[in-house]
Amino acid sequence: MAPKFILLNFFQLICIISLNKLNNIMSRNSLFESRNPIMNEEKFASQSVYVTDGQVMTIDGAISKSMILFGILLATSTISYMIPNPLFMIVGFIGGLISVLVATFKPHTSPIAAPIYAAFEGLAVGAISAMFAASFEGIVANAVGLTFGTLLLMLILYKYRIVKVTEKFRAGVIMATGALVLVYVIAFIFRLFGYDIPYIHAGGMMGIGFSLVVVAIASLNLLLDFDNFEKAEAARSPKYMEWFCALGLIVTIVWLYIEFLRLLSKLNRD
Repeated sequence: MAPKFILLNFFQLICIISLNKLNNIMSRNSLFESRNPIMNEEKFASQSVYVTDGQVMTIDGAISKSMILFGILLATSTISYMIPNPLFMIVGFIGGLISVLVATFKPHTSPIAAPIYAAFEGLAVGAISAMFAASFEGIVANAVGLTFGTLLLMLILYKYRIVKVTEKFRAGVIMATGALVLVYVIAFIFRLFGYDIPYIHAGGMMGIGFSLVVVAIASLNLLLDFDNFEKAEAARSPKYMEWFCALGLIVTIVWLYIEFLRLLSKLNRD
């Protein structure tokens, strides 16, 4: 499973377990060469044997599939946001987890698994957004703006090779993402026993600083996603890998959006 997806879903688990406690806190105004199995060169190369009739992946095709997945995610997140219910978060998390696991181990199922993931993840995103919006006016619009502003900035940096995705760069981002996974796993275990790691969820300079670091790492993962689009096309991966690559990008965007929500909530509490 991709490190960034593990990170996103551990955060969602923490939200589910501590939903009532978090709402009480908010009401008082306190408050994923790559080793990524979802996106790596070995997987692109291994899938190329399935290419038939010249149907190979293209970057344009992957971009189109990304737009489709985003449209699905937007639709279900809107429904979940308008009818907030903690059940949506639970169902969205479980459904998204299952579908992304299927796509990871069976990439040829991506044309089905990726839209299913987007639909379920939209339910979780909408519920999380409603939870934050209930305590912080305008936070959702600000988080959306920051997410797409960051996406555009990273795209410009990548397109014009201002930041080059070298093997050392890739390894560094992956190591940083893995370190975050470890931190969230430890925090999750502590939460099960009634303890919190303060700087992850609390405000103050340490909490804000931690969120800034997480946002930076999530943003850098976008560069890896863009680079994987090019690598998959160069490897002449089969057409269904367009859905597979689009799935990886959507996972990163969702992660980045949720981290912006957390960062803005901390800033609004101080």
